[in-house]
Amino acid sequence: MTLQQEIVGNAMQMAVVSLQPGQTVYCEAGKFLFKTSNVSMETRLSGPGGGGGQQGQGGQQGAGGMGGILRQAMGTAMQVGQRALAGESLAFQYFAATGGEGTVGFAGVLPGEMRALELNGSRAWFAEKDAFVAAESTVDFGIAWQGGRTGRSGGEGFILEKFTGRGTVIICGAGNFIDLNPADFGGRIEVDTGCIVAFEEGIEYGVERIGGLNRQGMMNAVFGGEGLSLATLEGNGRVILQSLTIEGLANALKKAQGGDKQGPTGGLFSTNAG
Repeated sequence: MTLQQEIVGNAMQMAVVSLQPGQTVYCEAGKFLFKTSNVSMETRLSGPGGGGGQQGQGGQQGAGGMGGILRQAMGTAMQVGQRALAGESLAFQYFAATGGEGTVGFAGVLPGEMRALELNGSRAWFAEKDAFVAAESTVDFGIAWQGGRTGRSGGEGFILEKFTGRGTVIICGAGNFIDLNPADFGGRIEVDTGCIVAFEEGIEYGVERIGGLNRQGMMNAVFGGEGLSLATLEGNGRVILQSLTIEGLANALKKAQGGDKQGPTGGLFSTNAG
């Protein structure tokens, strides 16, 4: 059964989901907006990927007795630990309709767009931290760890959200979205590390230094406002980018308040601790 949802709004979009009996949708804590009275809400530490869904819990407990309960508890603890290390919310909120169709609304935390992605089980999707809004219970949420060199050199992207399974997942980002496929641009694009929202499995994601340690490379780093690195995306698949970075928004707000920390040139001269 396809999840019925509608993305509404302009500057800060919202997702309005129509739940049919038997459907369950979950969101990250803090993304819930409103619901009708016939929609139940339950907060859990476990996500669908670790047997925390409604169907999985009962099967494990019934089949494994005390051992099943222990395995479930250990799986939940591992999930919570991963999300804590990633800086994600520790809990999920689950919603289900009773006695007929129900409605539940979700919103992001920054001004920008939302997008509903349809997973058919053949390809996973990866998203930057905090992009996840809500998903069907048939979609598994996990944490993906990029290689150490990629994460340390880029400053962003070391930790990614991973979505697998079948069903609808809703993501959000800052500013406006643009959809690209690196295959349409010679197989590779280079992007500001803060502008990546999500990409399909099959896209190779890396981070590399801008230029060499020469005069032009230092000019890019010091005066270009991009720092020392760019993200690279290679392969054939969908990529979603956002027009506004969180750091750019934070610096604009600081400047408006008379506390500009970016400095006159940006780049390495930025004193923004974030």
